[in-house]
Amino acid sequence: MKKKKADYTHLSANQPIGIFDSGVGGLTVAKEIKRLLPNEDLIYFGDTKHLPYGEKSREAIVGYSTKITNFLLDKNCKAIVIACNSATANALQEVQELVADRVPVIDVINPVAEKVSYEIHNNVGVIATKATVNSGLYKKSIRKHNKFIKVDELATPLLVPAIEEGFKNHPITHSIIYNYLSNSKLKNIETLILGCTHYPLLIDEIKQYYGNRVRVIDSPNIVANQLKMILDKHHLL
Repeated sequence: MKKKKADYTHLSANQPIGIFDSGVGGLTVAKEIKRLLPNEDLIYFGDTKHLPYGEKSREAIVGYSTKITNFLLDKNCKAIVIACNSATANALQEVQELVADRVPVIDVINPVAEKVSYEIHNNVGVIATKATVNSGLYKKSIRKHNKFIKVDELATPLLVPAIEEGFKNHPITHSIIYNYLSNSKLKNIETLILGCTHYPLLIDEIKQYYGNRVRVIDSPNIVANQLKMILDKHHLL
């Protein structure tokens, strides 16, 4: 049965955009959205009470995500951006079912996976939280579009707590990054996806490790452009 086309004619351009994450990582997405759409009002929900989502059960992540989604719907948001990979990987379907086509839902995995799958990438690495890696969603999404791409995923659970605790430019964090990136799973990659919205805050250190050997994919710009395209398509800008 063909899926019914979403109808957003009940929405108006002057409504805000809702964005949520488990903490400050989603601000990398919010910042890029604000840069691309400077006239838009944003409502950001950082669920620091329950961070990191990457260490929580799927059931817990679904509970947090649907509760926040209801909050953003109550705030009359015209679109909801799940600016959290762990929430996307574990609760996207439940959020979409809850929203039920009332507003567009934009996630941070599928737009990135689609872009990577249509470009020249043969060996792709993904660093992300345990919850995201365990879901296997990046691999499934990329290979749905291009089954010939080899995808290796590595859980990097210490990075989010280090960022949230303010150790972004600390020697300890540098050691953690180098330890993760030297893992044999990432040995032959040509492209690295930062599979957590916190990780762009460490992009300089990650690029420093690889030099020009590996292309590092930064998701906020891709997600912001996807949001812009959807809002523009439905005359909501």
